[in-house]
Amino acid sequence: MIRRTDDNFVEGRAAMQIDIRYQPSYSLAILRLEQNEAIQAEAGAMVSMTANMTVDTTMKGGVLGALTRTVLGGETLFANTFRAEGGPGEITLAPALPGDVNSVQMRGETLLIQSGSFLAGDPGIQLDLKWGGARAFFGSEGLFLLRATGTGPVLLSSYGAIHKITLDGRAPYLCDTGHVVAFGAGLTYEVRRVGGWKSTLLSGEGFVCEFRGTGDLYMQTRSTQAFLSWLIPRIPGRTGGGGGVGSGVLGNILRGD
Repeated sequence: MIRRTDDNFVEGRAAMQIDIRYQPSYSLAILRLEQNEAIQAEAGAMVSMTANMTVDTTMKGGVLGALTRTVLGGETLFANTFRAEGGPGEITLAPALPGDVNSVQMRGETLLIQSGSFLAGDPGIQLDLKWGGARAFFGSEGLFLLRATGTGPVLLSSYGAIHKITLDGRAPYLCDTGHVVAFGAGLTYEVRRVGGWKSTLLSGEGFVCEFRGTGDLYMQTRSTQAFLSWLIPRIPGRTGGGGGVGSGVLGNILRGD
């Protein structure tokens, strides 16, 4: 689906042409840039590009800002800015995990993005961290959210498909902490138990975000934490299972070694 329509003119110029294919399992974002148009992407997101695309790798926000987002927000240390030189260019981007990509056209608003779900965005989009609250730690997610503010496209990525709902403010809405991708600044949230301690410990549901207010909420249909919780117990141990995958590089990565 090519996203450049009559209502996608921002500040007197046409919005970036973005074509997202192979959704929702193995999404690929195809960006067609006019001469001198640029896109900022997370390190490792580039799949392919035309020969006239140049890349500039920087620590976004300087050394301190980049380190803060990496250590506290779970983002990559470096950001790449790709620019079409000498004529139109094309670049394709994809996330590390199998899943979806969604393009959100920002018009001066703020979008709060869960750790690891920012794939790319207009270079004019300002990125910083927002304190997610101490209770976010108990939801197995990061303590900080990435706050994107400005005008231009933002590409969100997910594990599984992206499902968007729009809240009208009439009632709160609950979402498992591991399934939140992003939400608008018009929504407030509180991390809480899904029920009593018995339900929290035995139901497998854990903690949820209770959203209130008006705005869009983007969710992913799969959770990386749930997948790892299912996978890791099935990996043979270091001293057992005949030296299977659990004793190799993959096992070390999954255990955090």
